[in-house]
Amino acid sequence: MKELSMQGVIDMHIHTNPDLRVRAYDDMELCDAAVRVGARATVIKTHMGDTTTRAALVNHYNKIVHGENDYTMFGGIVLNSCVGGINPVAVENALKLGAKVVWLPTSSARNHLEKLGKPTDGCVDVVKDGVVVPELAEVFELIKKYDAVLATSHISVEEIFIVVKAAREAGVKKIVVTHPEWWIVAMTMEEQIRIVKEYDVLLERCYAQNKGVGAGNGYISNLPSNLETIQTVGYKNVLISTDGGQVENPHWELAMHEYMQYMYEHGIPEEEIRYMTHDLPCWLLGIEG
Repeated sequence: MKELSMQGVIDMHIHTNPDLRVRAYDDMELCDAAVRVGARATVIKTHMGDTTTRAALVNHYNKIVHGENDYTMFGGIVLNSCVGGINPVAVENALKLGAKVVWLPTSSARNHLEKLGKPTDGCVDVVKDGVVVPELAEVFELIKKYDAVLATSHISVEEIFIVVKAAREAGVKKIVVTHPEWWIVAMTMEEQIRIVKEYDVLLERCYAQNKGVGAGNGYISNLPSNLETIQTVGYKNVLISTDGGQVENPHWELAMHEYMQYMYEHGIPEEEIRYMTHDLPCWLLGIEG
């Protein structure tokens, strides 16, 4: 069976150094690897806030070191407590600087803390009394204005449905349900089918998941369940990402290639894999393939 090419691939979810947790690559090393395999773009993420200016510096580095090529790094902002939570000012500044993704809370989300058995004092709530908090409605308007992506991150399944409904009603076009398979989110297949059917969102199915939050707990492959999701929900609503960068997992480009090759060898047509790794993320980022 043929080996798929990485040429033009895009990964919307990679963690890099500098970070409070040691990552496999720093920003420049990720750029080097992406250029080496012919990637079109990557999006870097940190739980500590905004990566937009880091990405801009890497793009300058890319031109100096690698010359003219098709690769671009993008950043986004995660609305954890370190940026003031659901903070429209921080979001607007990030979007003005070129952020492409607005992630809802990760480690500051109530659901995240509850799943880990930690106190929720000071958590960042996205929903209160069954409706989105007023600040989030402001964030929706900014996402719509800048044609950015709303990603649900580590909030609960119940909150995801409330947030997605409100975002759609506010006119947000690009909505990604972040790693719904991960045990912190724990969205069932039935719930994934339902949210796609009702709101036409994208399910970001990632390469692997940890057995416990933090380093040293080990990882398990998501590829079999990702295959089932593509076969059940349909490839047009699945975004292939690695959520890579952990030292315990293969380097980003190896994980992405393994992911793509697994799908191909299990009956997913090459053109559908291309859609999930090229065409769909190009649309989300507003770039040419």
